[in-house]
Amino acid sequence: MKKYDVVVIGSGPGGYVSAIRAAQLGKKVAIVERDKIGGSCLNVGCIPSKILLKFGEIVEDIKKANHWGIKANDVSIDVEKLMQRKDKVMEALTMGIDSLLKKNKVTLYEGDAQVRDDLTVTIGNENIKGNDILLATGSTPFVPSIKGLDKIDYMTTDTFFNMKELPKSLCIIGGGVISVELATAMAALGTKVTIVEVAEDILLTEDATARKVVKNHLAKQKIDIFTAANITEIKRGEVLLKEKTISFNDLLVATGRRPVTKLAQDLKLKMDETGKFVTVNDRYETSKQHVYAVGDLISGPQLAHAASAEGLVAVHAMAKKQHNKVGQLDIPRCVYTFPEIASIGLSEEQAKEAGYDVQVVQSSFNGNGKAMSAGETDGFVKIISETKYQEILGAVVVGGNATELISSIVGVKYAEGTVMELAHMIWPHPTLSEAIGESANALFGQAIHM
Repeated sequence: MKKYDVVVIGSGPGGYVSAIRAAQLGKKVAIVERDKIGGSCLNVGCIPSKILLKFGEIVEDIKKANHWGIKANDVSIDVEKLMQRKDKVMEALTMGIDSLLKKNKVTLYEGDAQVRDDLTVTIGNENIKGNDILLATGSTPFVPSIKGLDKIDYMTTDTFFNMKELPKSLCIIGGGVISVELATAMAALGTKVTIVEVAEDILLTEDATARKVVKNHLAKQKIDIFTAANITEIKRGEVLLKEKTISFNDLLVATGRRPVTKLAQDLKLKMDETGKFVTVNDRYETSKQHVYAVGDLISGPQLAHAASAEGLVAVHAMAKKQHNKVGQLDIPRCVYTFPEIASIGLSEEQAKEAGYDVQVVQSSFNGNGKAMSAGETDGFVKIISETKYQEILGAVVVGGNATELISSIVGVKYAEGTVMELAHMIWPHPTLSEAIGESANALFGQAIHM
């Protein structure tokens, strides 16, 4: 039986990043994957959705150019070719991860893993053993119990990207981040989209003002949104609400994801009070010594970069090396709608609840030269800070490239800089990032363009 210092189960962002770092720390490492290298993020989540959004963005840019005087013929979409490009990008990324594993001498095992109490891992007919085990088994789509749903064909986020043609009409059950991202992309590509959400609003995890900006764009895309919806039944081609019937050609159920906890249950690991997530300490070690868990298995944001950061802490702990702990307020959150939303840290309400004397400054993109040139003036930069030292407590950016812009604020916040540092920085012109400096200077009554 082969023995390893570390056996990682799952090759998503929480798994492969951890395996490579463990190898860099001098460990003999194996990684086990039952499906495709890269996990949900690469194969059915982050990457294919962003490719689809890019396709939609190009179509919207063509329409915008027509209004500006650059005339293009009617846009026709070759779905087969689009999907071929998606597949090529994903294949290249998969091959890249496989190459990185080999480069770092990480042994890959393919198949379902079973883990025994003595940390023996069985994959098919082969047994291996690890001194430490890292569970990074990810999550699977959650499908709610709705009358009639089991009697019809529907898609989840795990099957959505297998489409061969664009639906004429698409009903999406769920109003979370991935649902709204896909609605944005599909509407841009010409599909009639309807969102049905049982909660009081869509994108409830996001800043209220940011939600309003995105919802305005969804309205421009003629996306119908039904919130506080009471779904009584689903029939073939119809979603029956208490007071309305919604017709569709295709149905996507995107109501969140739930962790894959089979191995955790087999090992009788302690779960949190909800019974859904594995309990871990600040080094991501579970209730069983030498067994660690990261990513969607544990409570916290279900984000690829969060899983990677957690995995790095875990393998450094295995190697008895120091590594900065993952602070929940240091994890950027990104929504790839049109326009994008990016945020970090506390919201204004959370900061007040935490007892801070809060001050909020906000700068709009409608006076920003780069935004005006690009026709992307919808959005803003909001900075939440405390009064005494101007410590950055949180920030929200809404607009084109918001998911890139947030990193400037993240870097200053992580380095324990203040709003004063943001105000004193020299921001290049013309750029969208100038709005960050404008917001910071507004706190001191020194903004130039607002």
